[in-house]
Amino acid sequence: MSVSFEVAVAEVRDALTDASRGLVEREAMVELVALSAVAGEHLLVVGPPGTAKSEAVRRTARGLGGSYFEYLLGRFTEPSEIFGPVDLRKLREGLVETETAGMLPEAEVAFLDEVFLGSTAILNTLLGLLNERTFRRGHTRMQCPLRVCVGASNALPEDDALAAFADRFLARIFVEPVPDPRLEELLEGGASLWADAAPRVASLASLDVVAQAARRADLGPVRPHLAQALRTLRAAGIALSDRRAVKVQRLVAAAAALAGRTTPGVADLWPLVYAVPTKEAQALARDVLRDVLSASENLALPAAALEASAGPLARAQRIAQAGHVLLESRPVEGDVDAVAAWRLKLEGVAREMDAGFAPEALPETLRALRSAVAVVLEEEASTRAA
Repeated sequence: MSVSFEVAVAEVRDALTDASRGLVEREAMVELVALSAVAGEHLLVVGPPGTAKSEAVRRTARGLGGSYFEYLLGRFTEPSEIFGPVDLRKLREGLVETETAGMLPEAEVAFLDEVFLGSTAILNTLLGLLNERTFRRGHTRMQCPLRVCVGASNALPEDDALAAFADRFLARIFVEPVPDPRLEELLEGGASLWADAAPRVASLASLDVVAQAARRADLGPVRPHLAQALRTLRAAGIALSDRRAVKVQRLVAAAAALAGRTTPGVADLWPLVYAVPTKEAQALARDVLRDVLSASENLALPAAALEASAGPLARAQRIAQAGHVLLESRPVEGDVDAVAAWRLKLEGVAREMDAGFAPEALPETLRALRSAVAVVLEEEASTRAA
């Protein structure tokens, strides 16, 4: 039985909600995996080790359904570890064919950690697989069911050859360790991941219905707005290659489809930020496109849309909320342990404000909070000294 567009969107949205549960500050990444899968594009995640990149992709893949392949690449990784071993029976007959069962060529969602450490042989084969969904090796030629490949790395490559390969990942997100004020949420969320509660799973049929709607979307009405946004980026010194500029339309159409809209509008232009190649350029893009991005809205991908449109302002709002809650929950002075724990949390809020914003660039929502936190910490220091 075919799935209606409305039901398909609801299934995918529910699956993403479950996949995000317990993943602190990785909600946007989960949503971008789904956005890329609907768009038929690939996602690059850049961030230090141990920041739950693989867990986020794994949970998203489980929620979207379908076959999944994951591998950590290294300098000495052999192509057979990724694509499958050579079929020895066929080799005796003079044919070099690959046994692909359970390997990347047969995966629908894939995660390649440290993707830029792959050898030239691996990366060259990956190019065809990522671009054309075709696997070629020896006498083996096959179409691949890959919907999205997520590549991860600690940093963007500086080598020109690797940079050209990295350009095949249209969407990019940069992640950082969870900040001090959210450590309790991190610990609680991490513990909840150990539970075996079965998450809701969207069928591949539902994903295909949404992807089909994205492919059929009428981009005519939003195209002038997208072109103007690209001109604004160019004027600010942010140049997207022609290929990225054209392909970002797929992300815009996918964002609209996941929001339940068949015709993309200005509210769906926020994925353009994720198509900007570097972290610094993404921050500048948010600034110069502030007016356009103010219309961003997506009920299925709220964290990704907010991160794209607000960025530091969204973080400032979260810090402000956490700080005010802490100030209002000050424990009684007699409880030494509770006061010490509370003080450490408050110091974490102060550090996050200082690390994330220069004093002259501190958002208005944080100015009064920073002063109040400083006063309270000084009082605490005086009390301890006495």
